[in-house]
Amino acid sequence: MCGIVGAIGHPDAASVLYQALQRLEYRGYDSAGICIADGGALDARRAVGKLSALGEVLAKDPLPGMTGIGHTRWATHGKATLNNAHPIMAGAEVAVVHNGIIENHKILKAGLIERGHVFTSDTDTEVLTHLFAEAVASQPDLMSATKHVLGQIEGAYAFAVVAKAFPDQIAIARNASPLAVGLGEGANYIGSDAMAMGSMTRRIIFLKDGDYGVISRDDIELRSEDGTPAQREVVMASASPGLVSKDGYQHFMEKEIHEQPEAIAHTLAEITAADGGFNFELGDAAEMKGMVMLAAGTSHNAAMIGKYWMESLADLPVVTEIASEFRYRNPSVRHLDMAMGISQSGESLDTLMALRYAAEQGLKTLGLVNVAESTIARETDLQLLTRAGPEIGVASTKSFTAQLAVLLGLAAELGQKRGVLSADDAAKIHADLASLPRLMGAAMNSFDDIRPFISQLARAQSCLFLGRGMLYPLALEGALKLKELSYIHAEGYASGEMKHGPIALIEEGLPVIALLSNDEHLPKAVSNLMEAKARGAAVMVICTESTKEAVEDIDTIITVPDCDPLIAPILLSIPAQILSYLTAVHKGTDVDQPRNHAKSVTLE
Repeated sequence: MCGIVGAIGHPDAASVLYQALQRLEYRGYDSAGICIADGGALDARRAVGKLSALGEVLAKDPLPGMTGIGHTRWATHGKATLNNAHPIMAGAEVAVVHNGIIENHKILKAGLIERGHVFTSDTDTEVLTHLFAEAVASQPDLMSATKHVLGQIEGAYAFAVVAKAFPDQIAIARNASPLAVGLGEGANYIGSDAMAMGSMTRRIIFLKDGDYGVISRDDIELRSEDGTPAQREVVMASASPGLVSKDGYQHFMEKEIHEQPEAIAHTLAEITAADGGFNFELGDAAEMKGMVMLAAGTSHNAAMIGKYWMESLADLPVVTEIASEFRYRNPSVRHLDMAMGISQSGESLDTLMALRYAAEQGLKTLGLVNVAESTIARETDLQLLTRAGPEIGVASTKSFTAQLAVLLGLAAELGQKRGVLSADDAAKIHADLASLPRLMGAAMNSFDDIRPFISQLARAQSCLFLGRGMLYPLALEGALKLKELSYIHAEGYASGEMKHGPIALIEEGLPVIALLSNDEHLPKAVSNLMEAKARGAAVMVICTESTKEAVEDIDTIITVPDCDPLIAPILLSIPAQILSYLTAVHKGTDVDQPRNHAKSVTLE
């Protein structure tokens, strides 16, 4: 998760930008840089590695000036090199810092090259710099130039821009990637979150998706996506700049739900090679006979979805095991040669002990974690990292979807190496994953659609979640989220199992949440759902847009944008998370720290 900062009107902008980057260093430490606009000229300092490397450069070669932007990078498009470090510049005319993915950057780049632009980096961000160079030359002001550029790009992004032609302004925009403005005295600031600006100001404006604008030392002008003036609330941030901020959200969980587009973008970057394909350093793993996935809680639900992908895309036999049970039942592993442990923290003791047992049995071990320095990452033979960033809320949200993104990517990579998928098939899956930040941003709109159902759900003593195929494990995850946050008893079932016993639980008014996508399971899943409705259940359907027609008789239908059924479990998880979050808020439970819970389970 890269970090963006900006300052305008401060007598020593480079100094405050560097301090702000120090607060955001957890977001990325592949490279860092600062660009200052001073007297109509742009001047930048960049360095590869941790932020301290940039500090050394600035100490030797300072940057005077009152206006500037800065960035600390987790490599997305392009390796961690000086040329790929932000700010990315178009000659001496424009400098840009950017988080997220410009999905149509290849098409835009080809057009820019035809028009004579020369590219010097491997980043998608450089497309922005050249688009802005053209826009600044053709548009009457920086606001118009920003609107012109936004009309050409697709994807999830947050960015800040300084231009030689407008040295006393900074352009900003966000879509599914966080960005905030800090209000100072005779100066204004920009940051990926409030924590970046903690020492400069506590008065923060959090941009909403689609917002763009221009800031100067004395003024902030924001527009909403349709170009109309945007009035955003000024929030007083925490007085302690060292604390992780909720960034204007009521709870960390709400914030982390909204951070998922960015988390997916950075996780995808982690598993993407320079040529645009998947990048997994697994040695001879493609030759494995079988894999066991070891996990607990939400991570186990991710493993179950991953099993579907591994078996269907890579023809790889997979066993999923609850980590705390695995080593105690003397399992047979003769048909296995790899054990994958999945853990957000990388410190879950039951998963760690299960991996150690697997290693003792001669299996190669693989850790899928969100913390590179964690015990599981250090002890396993191979490691896969999600780039979800710090997750404060106990109920896992962005870590879950980031795990799914890695598992789908891994299945596609293994499928290609095992001769099951063609290169084109794998590239299609990569493109579908790259579309997720944008689709997730659209799925956030379901907050208001879900609210009318909440009062009925909050009164219930029990609830059922139903799904078929890959959506069955998501039903388990939806039930887990609801029970751990709202303390309502909830169960997840494979839809086809209802008639084998659980249908006896259906009674008048019982909430039933069904997860559907436009796949081969749809006709049977709808049939199972109608069995519940006929017996008096209060049914909510969470589905992709094109599936809506198949369930038009259901009273409550929550849709997400259409997508390939392969990525539907990732996208449909957003409304399921929102449902549980809103129910917990309605009931007044402790959303971020539900009773009897800890974020990292370090005992068996």
